[in-house]
Amino acid sequence: MTSIDLNCDLGESFGNFHIGNDEEVLGLVTSANIATGFHAGDPLVMLTTVRRAKENSVRIGAHVGYRDLPGFGRRFIDYDLDQLTAEVLYQIGALQAACRATGTEVEYVKPHGALYNRIARDAKQAQAVIAGMKLADPQLALMGLAGSPVLGWAEEAGLPTISETFADRAYEKDGSLVPRSQPGAIHDSDEKATEQALNFALDKPITAVDGSDVQVVADSICVHGDNPHALHLVRAIRDTLSHNGIAVSS
Repeated sequence: MTSIDLNCDLGESFGNFHIGNDEEVLGLVTSANIATGFHAGDPLVMLTTVRRAKENSVRIGAHVGYRDLPGFGRRFIDYDLDQLTAEVLYQIGALQAACRATGTEVEYVKPHGALYNRIARDAKQAQAVIAGMKLADPQLALMGLAGSPVLGWAEEAGLPTISETFADRAYEKDGSLVPRSQPGAIHDSDEKATEQALNFALDKPITAVDGSDVQVVADSICVHGDNPHALHLVRAIRDTLSHNGIAVSS
């Protein structure tokens, strides 16, 4: 049976602000990208999410981002590179501590938002993130955009990698994501997102925003936890994959 990993950005609530349906989603996904406090999340949310991930046997990743809580980490920042390395290390370390306290571990790192998109093709910031990861744990895998240069840079540095695709995001013909600022960047149809996820799992081309076919190789499929329909969409994707003989596993 073919299998695919299903991941979701989780632990993004903080203080009095509640985001997502983490408890329910953790029963459906196989990998959890847990916010580490810079773009979202707080210490209590982080620890609680780690505990729930362990209860559900879900693989844990550090969802590191720019220090941009007001902008949810979706604004580009030109960092001093040593500062970026230190902040990546800091964020991973916070999640590692929560995992140690819970009897589990951080297995990979997935940058968030603007940082994710920036390092996909920006070698300088990418190397800063890779350096922070290696200082934290040289066995950590980098989860990044499928087909992007950052995966090659990480492998050259000796890090394992996870090629990621997005069920609920539209793609350009070159395999990059349509920027969120553009119309149609996020699929508003569960049917369209589910069909795209199935194509990823079956190694079939998806339809780019211009109508052309684009081949994107996936190790893991993401559904955004802040999507108001995330829970329903994850259920629909799992049902569709199962119906087509595809197991969900990390």
